[in-house]
Amino acid sequence: MELSDEIFINAPRDEVYAALNDPEVLQKAIPGCEELIKHSDTELEAKVVLKIGPVKAKFSGQVTLSPDAPPERFSLTGQGNGGAAGFAKGGAEVVLTEQDGGTLLTYTAKADIGGKLAQLGSRLIQSTAKKLAAKFFKSFSEEMEKAEAA
Repeated sequence: MELSDEIFINAPRDEVYAALNDPEVLQKAIPGCEELIKHSDTELEAKVVLKIGPVKAKFSGQVTLSPDAPPERFSLTGQGNGGAAGFAKGGAEVVLTEQDGGTLLTYTAKADIGGKLAQLGSRLIQSTAKKLAAKFFKSFSEEMEKAEAA
């Protein structure tokens, strides 16, 4: 499965990059995130509860950030285990471009799933992934706007 999109964030690129590396901001923005622990500048551990169709699962996973050319570009890879519900693993490439006094965030993400989740059908998985991504970026953008106003 592959997803890609872009969103304009009304904040300078350096601040957007910093927020994308801030566990507190990410925990508020990630749908269903119960806990996000930063082990190092590149290693994060997350606990997320998601409902995908009839399957509700608690995922525990690791995320590794690779700052390719900060603050303009970075990538991340991760994998999560949802017990009987299955597993998910994937990665994303993120590009931050300064534009009109703010930042255009463009991403391309790829994911593989297995277990019960994989049996739900690709259309349900794809539409749920799109909704979750849209929810994340809407929440992330709102967090950035709160920070700008403060």
